[in-house]
Amino acid sequence: MRIYTKPITVICWMLTCSIAYAQQAFKWEKAVSNGYNYTYVSGDPTHSRFYKLKNGLTVILSTTKQQPRIQSYIAVKAGSKTDPADHTGLAHYLEHLMFKGTDRYGSLNWSKESPLLDKIDNLYEQYNSTKDEAKRKEIYKQIDQVSGEAAKFGIANEYDKMMAAMGGQNTNAFTSFEQTVYTDDIPSASVDKYLALQAERFRQPVFRIFHTELEAVYEEKNRGLDNDGSKVFEAMFAALFPNNNYGKQTTIGTVEHLKNPSLKAIRNYFHSYYVPNNMGIIMTGDFNPDVMIKKVDQRFGYMVSKAVPAYTFAPEKPISAPVKRDIYGPTPENLTIAFRFPGASTRDARMLNLLGDILTNGKAGLFDLDLTKKQRLLSARATSYNLKDYSVLMLQGSPVKGQTLDTVRSLMLAEIAKLKSGQFSDDLIPAIVNNSKKSKIEGNENYVSRAGNLMNAFTSGIDWRNEVANEDELSKITKPQIVAFANKYLNDNNYVIVYKHLGEDKNIVKVDKPTITPVAVNREAQSEFLKTVNAMPSNPVQPTWLDFNRDIKHAKAGPLEVLSVQNKDNSLFRLYYRYDMGSWNNKLLPIAAQYLQFLGTNKMDAEGFSKAFYKLAASFAINTGTDVSTVSISGLQENFDKTVTLYEDLISNCKPDEAALVNLKARIRKGRENARLNKAAIMSGLLNYARYGAQNPFNYTLTNEELDNLKAEDLVNLLHSLSGYKHTVLYYGPQATPAPAIAALHHVPATFTSYPAAKQFTRVNPDKNQVLFADFDMVQAEINWIRNEAPYDAAKTPVIELYNNYFGGGMSSIVFQTIRESKALAYSTYAVYVAPTKKEDPNYFIAYVGTQADKLNEAIKGMNELITDLPESEKVVNTARDNIRKSLETERITQDGILFSYLNAQRRGLDYDDRKNTYNAVASLNYADLKAFHDQEVKNKPVTYCIVASTKRVSDDDLKKYGELSKLSLNQLFGY
Repeated sequence: MRIYTKPITVICWMLTCSIAYAQQAFKWEKAVSNGYNYTYVSGDPTHSRFYKLKNGLTVILSTTKQQPRIQSYIAVKAGSKTDPADHTGLAHYLEHLMFKGTDRYGSLNWSKESPLLDKIDNLYEQYNSTKDEAKRKEIYKQIDQVSGEAAKFGIANEYDKMMAAMGGQNTNAFTSFEQTVYTDDIPSASVDKYLALQAERFRQPVFRIFHTELEAVYEEKNRGLDNDGSKVFEAMFAALFPNNNYGKQTTIGTVEHLKNPSLKAIRNYFHSYYVPNNMGIIMTGDFNPDVMIKKVDQRFGYMVSKAVPAYTFAPEKPISAPVKRDIYGPTPENLTIAFRFPGASTRDARMLNLLGDILTNGKAGLFDLDLTKKQRLLSARATSYNLKDYSVLMLQGSPVKGQTLDTVRSLMLAEIAKLKSGQFSDDLIPAIVNNSKKSKIEGNENYVSRAGNLMNAFTSGIDWRNEVANEDELSKITKPQIVAFANKYLNDNNYVIVYKHLGEDKNIVKVDKPTITPVAVNREAQSEFLKTVNAMPSNPVQPTWLDFNRDIKHAKAGPLEVLSVQNKDNSLFRLYYRYDMGSWNNKLLPIAAQYLQFLGTNKMDAEGFSKAFYKLAASFAINTGTDVSTVSISGLQENFDKTVTLYEDLISNCKPDEAALVNLKARIRKGRENARLNKAAIMSGLLNYARYGAQNPFNYTLTNEELDNLKAEDLVNLLHSLSGYKHTVLYYGPQATPAPAIAALHHVPATFTSYPAAKQFTRVNPDKNQVLFADFDMVQAEINWIRNEAPYDAAKTPVIELYNNYFGGGMSSIVFQTIRESKALAYSTYAVYVAPTKKEDPNYFIAYVGTQADKLNEAIKGMNELITDLPESEKVVNTARDNIRKSLETERITQDGILFSYLNAQRRGLDYDDRKNTYNAVASLNYADLKAFHDQEVKNKPVTYCIVASTKRVSDDDLKKYGELSKLSLNQLFGY
């Protein structure tokens, strides 16, 4: 987490003195430092500097010293909106290919590889222009054959290997409507290596190993076809924007265009849009901006400015009548209503954000109070979605049991009518402003989120001054202005409405798998460029380990243990009551936690409590796990007493509400029905069944009959008694000695009630392979391998960390290189050996492949080969070792993370920071150690295959090849 470094007194002034805050000037200023001109916004708490290099490249730098790391985004103002109409999905293709290297890295022998890649280019052009299917298949055979020859001279994943070796994390990229962004989190000491690699990456990208990467995009498309939410979103945008490419094109592209890619078109797109005057480098973290800008200029100064093709479109015509769309799929029904607004850089877009908060802010919005708190809908929310050309207000609602989608529509539009007539609290806007100020401080604590905000502003064309001055502007907006704004843009007819129905989608056109011969990945090969980058010097960074006695203050508040870490950076506090008790101790506990949000006391109703918390810019939640439950309370330290008192009043004095319980039971029943329509929930049920058998933690819940017989008094009594159970208090905030205040506010008995006995589950260890299958109507097949392993042993943590990094935990791992890069069998895949959260529990092994159903046999075969024989590559071991050590060197556990690290260590029987042992031990581990671990713990062990797929696409005969088949019903999995 990144900490906002203004003095506490300044923060308090910003949050409490709204009149003075509103008078603060936020202006663009100019400055010169170290020979570079830059601009900045006065009063900007991020102290961001905005540079424009001579070639037009934008560089945005924001420093913070909390961790010796840097979040970097390299953003291109180009996305699916600027795809050619005859090559949709091209920007996304290019994003994938930017990881394949250049003529200097990713190649064993460029002079031999280059002519083969040229031949592949020409073959794809022939393929695209050929209509005869027989001839197309013959051309594709040639593409496959030449690609195999070219791959002999390629080196897969050199980019990922270099990033891993320098301690990079979260290396990835994403493409959206008008942005393609490359993201990396690096140690500050590795910045020279990083900039050398990035400058080379954007110099002359080579599109090698293309047909296997194209297959990964096919997989991504098929996953989208299986995603009802994506289909709703695409239908909504198509109806909202018939003239703009927001609606005319999708990010991944059409099936037809996916089948007919053009490398030459992709290359032309790169040269058109990947130019410095259309790009930005955004970096936040631990660095000197004067030094950093010079480094960036030296590396990227070679880029040449070029005119960027202008995107033009016909303005959208006003919507005069509701535009209805219907989407069908296997997931629960829901409804989306969307209104069109002006683009992100306008004042109206900022007003829209405020309007969205009036409808939904999690506590006191119209949707929150009238639809969610009163349980009139299963869920309801309003979201503003801001893009460069237009913005959108999205209303999304899910019905409770027995409701029609038209009822959902009427309920949500009724709240819009209230908004337009000003039927909302006069103090709601000031409360939104205060909560926005608090959220901004929280966001600036984190260097990654800070970088993300700067990047989004850059790609969307938002003036950063407006972002900095947002709360100042909001504080001046009056209720009549909001009402007038709502009446201007929201009427009874100018919206798009998308009905998501439960049913079969008969329009899905799957991208069929081509025949692909696995290509060489040349794991042991290294380009000279990689060797040069790895050999570049970097300033050594000394790791910092936690000392739980030094870093945590231990105190007592009556019989309670209070663990605290002082917040010396701002005025926010976070308070936790942590109980070693969960749903295994009492199945009513999670339901009671839900029930509390709908309850009031004799003095204040549930709506009043929500409003009171929101006015204080505070929040609370009760999170119940299987064996640990936590009450979380957060807010401003100046309101600490009021916030804690408010929670204590509610938990101690809440009274039964029969109507609320009736509605809650209906919500739970509907939620259970929806869970049975969720493939992720179904897979979770399979995995629990595999590890524990028919009676397992997943289905340890109230039966429907028990739910129906549940009494309000039982839930309220449980809530009243909660503070009587032993718990630990955790505090992170400005107060150095919080125990006296906690003792005064948090009332507990002199002696605690014993926890109810916890349900015990026995893990199963089958002596032969098994297949657990659940049917779900989808194009994809989700496959997990799982088995329980040896008991937890802290001494094995270093080898497990290295094994996971090497074998299956990232893009440079053996599993990813083999399953995706070489064999093109999946979009997503991994394999890891997982340590438990408690010392009493065993480890477990889990592997995953998400693939097309017609690749199931190939995918299982590919993963089984890796599980059976661990491929050897000392160079990949070295990369994994470097990544672990450099990541640990620069990892700083701060804030309340210190408290939870201590508790997590306790649960594993440790009284020290075990990262130190890992850091020291991995330095001497090698492939032989990993192989010995693999052979002992993973190889030739019986596994359970958990498979979710459609019975229309996967046969029993295929499944029976891998073990004894059990086709489980949803009743068996869910227990209701």
